[in-house]
Amino acid sequence: MEKPKSQKAARRPHRRISAYSRDEISEIFRRFSIQRPEPRGELEHVNPFTLLVAVVLSAQATDVGVNKATRGLFEIADTPEKMVALGEEKVGDHIRTIGLWRNKAKNVIALSQALIDEHDGEVPGDRNALVKLPGVGRKTANVVLNMAFGQPTMAVDTHIFRIANRLSLAPGKTPEEVEKALVSVIPEEYLHHAHHWLILHGRYVCKARKPDCPACVIADICKAPEKTTDVPAPLVELAG
Repeated sequence: MEKPKSQKAARRPHRRISAYSRDEISEIFRRFSIQRPEPRGELEHVNPFTLLVAVVLSAQATDVGVNKATRGLFEIADTPEKMVALGEEKVGDHIRTIGLWRNKAKNVIALSQALIDEHDGEVPGDRNALVKLPGVGRKTANVVLNMAFGQPTMAVDTHIFRIANRLSLAPGKTPEEVEKALVSVIPEEYLHHAHHWLILHGRYVCKARKPDCPACVIADICKAPEKTTDVPAPLVELAG
């Protein structure tokens, strides 16, 4: 006789968010904290406004390319008022080397005007307010909240999305799923810098085409199914 569906469901094991134990996750981020005690974002900026503009411009562009384009721009327009006064055409002249520059120039002027009209020219430290600005999505808002306001947010870019899934650290089908999973599993004491640790790890070590496992400080803990070499000894002091 077939058992009721409710009994079958009760026997299903609870799905774990991460393939790692709490102690393993804590050790992963402890090592990242030793490797890079004060991680920094690589987008050049001088205040929250220029950070916001730089992050908006970084969509489908490299940080190096954005920095080259914005150095001259930020020298003459480091406030919303100055940016609006500069105008869309001249902003476009500065960022022509960046992908989708026409649309981005339009968004930079529009978000600058919105900051003036709605926030007295100041960048708000609130996600809901940020995502209402032209060209600003959840990832951009999270970067600004983390870097400019010190909030423990998790901005999931391509590097973090790849690592979270490749390592089974916080797998998800969408950036939002990965963000929610990471925030729930990363120990609170590491959450503030976790965004930068994961980005830098993905950019320089756990690369898209071929992970550099010999240079990885968490290789002996990593549960990725594929590795490029035998697991080396950890490069930082182990716990205990």
